[in-house]
Amino acid sequence: MKFIDTDVLHQAYEEHGPSDGEAVILLHGFPYDPRCYDAVAPALAARGYRVIVPYLRGYGPTRFLSRDTLRSGQQAALAHDLRALMDALGIGRAAMAGYDWGGRAACIAAALWPERVTALVTGNGYNIQNIPASVAPGAPEAEHRHWYQFYFHTPRGEAGLEADRFGLGRLLWKLWSPSWRFTPEEYARSAASFENPDFVAVVIQSYRHRFGYAAGDAAFEAIERALEAQPPITVPSINLWGDDDGVNPPPDMDTTAHRFTGRYERRLLPGIGHNIPQEDPQAVVRALLDLMG
Repeated sequence: MKFIDTDVLHQAYEEHGPSDGEAVILLHGFPYDPRCYDAVAPALAARGYRVIVPYLRGYGPTRFLSRDTLRSGQQAALAHDLRALMDALGIGRAAMAGYDWGGRAACIAAALWPERVTALVTGNGYNIQNIPASVAPGAPEAEHRHWYQFYFHTPRGEAGLEADRFGLGRLLWKLWSPSWRFTPEEYARSAASFENPDFVAVVIQSYRHRFGYAAGDAAFEAIERALEAQPPITVPSINLWGDDDGVNPPPDMDTTAHRFTGRYERRLLPGIGHNIPQEDPQAVVRALLDLMG
């Protein structure tokens, strides 16, 4: 465990491999933490890469520097934190892998600051939210799978997360990875990160902001405006998608392929759910090595 201060965060991160190696940044999602990369990071470090695995804002030991900072989990904030961490660590360019919230940060970095990203492994394709279009309802099946997001829009949902973040996270793990037989100990190791004092506030703001029900942090408004154009991703990319994903199952047609204008490939992972790096770490390692080799 290491720490470094950025402009907003006292950022916690784990580092593997030689300090002078080519950088790789691995980004977790909600409700997960860096434990999802426990089999990925050492494999990359053994090949000489410098591997950085941060705790996102609101998770684990990461803390805000100021009590006055909005506890925002909006997509622009996550991307800003990623770039700020790279700046603080003196990393000019890095390969990135992420899914869910972390995949969103990595996709935004690749789209808006491609000079900082050598390669991208993304879970579930083009992960950048189209917030202006979020008011349009989706298919009934998709709306059903997103029940937790609508729950978080309400005071009842906020109170429910505050009261039992451990139980709610465990339920989402089961629903989103129905074929993965994780142990209580595996879940508990990650769920410890949800005890962060800002976890609930960051999560609630994230799910409300993406539907236009909560204001964003004014400091990130320029990033949000740039994302409204749904910018293309030009860096070499591999899209990993678990075909047993319970929250975001893969479509028959690759509906986000047109968002990737450089080298691009979608790889479907049989029997794998939403937590790709923990369920199939070798798929993440292979994808990164294929892009960086």
